[in-house]
Amino acid sequence: MKDNFFLVFDKTKNSLKIKSDLLKKIKTTTLKKCNIIIVLGGDGFMLQILKKLYRFKKPFYGINSGNYGFLMNKFSKKKIIKNLKTSHSIKIHPLQMSVKTKNDQIKKSIAINEVSILRQGKQASSISITSNKKNIIKNLVSDGVLVSTPAGSTAYNLSAHGPILNLDSNKLAVTPISPFRPRRWRGTIISDKFKIIIKNLDENKRPISAVADNFEVRNAKTITIQSNKKIVFDLLYDNNNSLYKKIKIEQVRKETSNN
Repeated sequence: MKDNFFLVFDKTKNSLKIKSDLLKKIKTTTLKKCNIIIVLGGDGFMLQILKKLYRFKKPFYGINSGNYGFLMNKFSKKKIIKNLKTSHSIKIHPLQMSVKTKNDQIKKSIAINEVSILRQGKQASSISITSNKKNIIKNLVSDGVLVSTPAGSTAYNLSAHGPILNLDSNKLAVTPISPFRPRRWRGTIISDKFKIIIKNLDENKRPISAVADNFEVRNAKTITIQSNKKIVFDLLYDNNNSLYKKIKIEQVRKETSNN
C-alpha cells in the first residue's frame, strides 16, 4: 500500500524549517485519507496530538524539533523516506483519570505519561492511596505523588527518583514527590490491571490538584486512576531509535549514576 501522509506541526522556527525540508520529500493528504500521521514538534506537542487524533486509528511518526524528544525520531533529510518505510510500530495504552472535586463535580482525562497529584497551596498534601482495594499507604504527607505508565516512567517519574519500567512490563509506578511522612517511602510498582484510588485526607487545609499530563483539575477530593486498554496509541520508530532502546539507555544511565 502506498504511504499517504498527514502532517501536523507546531509553529516554532525549527519546526517550520524541518517542515519546509520535509515537504520537498513527501506529499501530504487529508487526515481521513492518510495512513501515517507525521507529528513535527517536541514531546509536549506529541502528547497533545496523540490525545486529539488517536480516534482516527492511524499510526503516528514523530519528528523532533524540540529539546530531548523522547517520544520522537530524529529528522534526516537523506534518510527520511527510508526511515518512514522501514519504521516499526510500538503500541502503548494511556491512564484513565477520573476526579471528584470538592464541589462533587466529576472531571475525566487520559494521560500518556503520568497522572500527578500535587499540593495546591503552601502546605504539604495529606493523601491515602489504595490499589485493588488494598492500602498502599494510609497517610502520605508530601508534595504529591505520581502514577506513571512505562512510556512515561523516564519523564517526571524518573526526576522524582521513580523506577524505570519496561514497555512490556504491564506495570505502573507509584512514586512520591518529596515525601515528608513516611520519609523513607520510595513508592511501589503495581499491576496495570489494578485500579488506584487516591483520597485527599484534609480537603480544607491541604488542597490538591490532579494533572493528567497537562490537563489540570484543582481542588480534587478523590482521584481514580487505571490503565485504559481500550485506547491504543500506535507509535512508529526508526530501526535504530526505538522507544525500547531509549528506555534501556535511561535504565543504564540511572544504574550508573547510582553506583
